[in-house]
Amino acid sequence: MKRKSVLTTMLACALLASCLTACANENTASTAESTANGSSAADTSGEGGDSGEIVKLTALFNKHSLTKDVNEMQWLTDLEADCNVDVEWQQISADWDQKKSAMFASGEIPDLLFNATADSDYIQYYGLFEDLKPWIEQYAPNLQAMFEEVPETEILCTTLEGKIFGTPKYQSVWPKTNGTIFINQTWLDNVNMEIPTTWEELKEVLIAFKEQDANGNGDPNDEIPMDFNGGFNSPYGLSQFLGSTGLQLSSNYPGGYFAEDGEVKNYYIDERFKRTVKFAQELWSLGLINEEAITQDYSKFQSLARGEGTTAKVGFTWGAEGGDRFGLELADQYVSIPQLKEDSSTEKVCFSYDFYDINYGGNRIAMSANCQNKEAAMKFIDGFYDEKVSIEVLFGGMNEADGCVRDNGPIYIRDGLDLKLGTDMQAMNEEKAVYDPLYENLETNDIYPQLFMKYNETDTNTLAMNQANIDNLTDQTWSAWVTDSSRDIDAEWDAYVQSVLDSGLSQNLEIRQAAYDTYLETMA
Repeated sequence: MKRKSVLTTMLACALLASCLTACANENTASTAESTANGSSAADTSGEGGDSGEIVKLTALFNKHSLTKDVNEMQWLTDLEADCNVDVEWQQISADWDQKKSAMFASGEIPDLLFNATADSDYIQYYGLFEDLKPWIEQYAPNLQAMFEEVPETEILCTTLEGKIFGTPKYQSVWPKTNGTIFINQTWLDNVNMEIPTTWEELKEVLIAFKEQDANGNGDPNDEIPMDFNGGFNSPYGLSQFLGSTGLQLSSNYPGGYFAEDGEVKNYYIDERFKRTVKFAQELWSLGLINEEAITQDYSKFQSLARGEGTTAKVGFTWGAEGGDRFGLELADQYVSIPQLKEDSSTEKVCFSYDFYDINYGGNRIAMSANCQNKEAAMKFIDGFYDEKVSIEVLFGGMNEADGCVRDNGPIYIRDGLDLKLGTDMQAMNEEKAVYDPLYENLETNDIYPQLFMKYNETDTNTLAMNQANIDNLTDQTWSAWVTDSSRDIDAEWDAYVQSVLDSGLSQNLEIRQAAYDTYLETMA
């Protein structure tokens, strides 16, 4: 997200040439183990399979609102033909979370569900979905190759019981981080200042932006020195200052969890969070932060940064890519800058490592346990993971405008592919290159891989109930501290930390540590 969709919608479609046959794979002779509902991968009930007859399938696709009718995508029509299937599509682009509970409760679901299930659905509606593991072993060479070449994908989609109900995705070409720090170079030139490298230098720059008519339009009161969005834990929010203190974020997962030397911690009770909030409080008290930053929605955040024509309104902010953030008329005024240091004595700085969140995903396709031809359905699923088809899923077919399903689809973009990326994507990678040196020595035990961590039903419910209490307390407290300079953060700190621990954080840290340890053992 959502964060990842913000990144995805900015990417231009790429021209490419690579051709593999998606579904013409030889079947193995071995018989797969029994599936959860008693059938086996060798039991191909219904017509089709290798008989040459067209197999009828039904499918539901919970799609991005900008995705066009899938029936108009030529590459998808070709894939159906290659796999000898005829798919009747049901397409949903709004309110799926509200609609699916009624459908799942009825027990009547399509043969295939694209981007339409969550891990909790397989628990709540046990028996409704097919365990794909034996079918993958028998009929899915592309998925098997992905599991072998990128082992994290198999971990991602495998339950604690060893079953696979939803296939994953891996797209490799997205950046390592979502957010980028931007500053208006034109404003810096106008106030005769250099790019800041520390918090104190940033404060002085922001003061100059506020007091010296930095945008040069004659109005000394229309500049917004700094803006952010999305709460504290946003990739475009105050959490990015935590890296200035040496705290490594590695997931935009809500809740403030991170890993350090193999230990799961929470930054909302960390001293480095306190120092960050105190710095933000100082900036706010000086009138250097947009007064609506905490409450504004993303669209307002975006429109404000696009200014008025060639007159910029925002000096320092975060975003995914300059052209998208500031618009074509203003983008040239802004530059991406390295992570700031807390002060001149700071030895280590970090920047959020979001590669897992951005490039991996679960539950791309699930299959109904009542699907009448599971062999044909599995071969069709596997077809999406063909090298050429996966690129078409993500970017669209050759000369096919808006013909992609973006990262809502099943994707395996192989490492090392020589793709000609769109200009927006190239610009994004260039802007974020300033953070690459910070990832060179990043250790596994300093990455918090929430996406790959598994919990049983009891722990899942406990985490959710506790987190609601934790979020309520932390959200109210940090925003009040930032916006009210009369609040003495140091004096309130110890009582606040104890309240957060007592609200359920102590228990959540124990549960998450156990899941993290299991993940590390799996990856060893």
